[in-house]
Amino acid sequence: MKTREIKELSTTEIEEQLDNNRVLLNRLTLNHSISPLDNPMQIKAMRKTIAKMKTELRQREINQQ
Repeated sequence: MKTREIKELSTTEIEEQLDNNRVLLNRLTLNHSISPLDNPMQIKAMRKTIAKMKTELRQREINQQ
């Protein structure tokens, strides 16, 4: 998910997607430890997406103060 797309979402939508992505990341890492994934770069991409979402939430929090 691109940064521009994340900025267009509401705060609640970002939080919901953040929770979903965390669950998905846990599944990916667990599956990768059991048997190798076809594309292990999915894990890296998911971590980056989670970081972008957390950054946007933090920016919104700072701007409200």
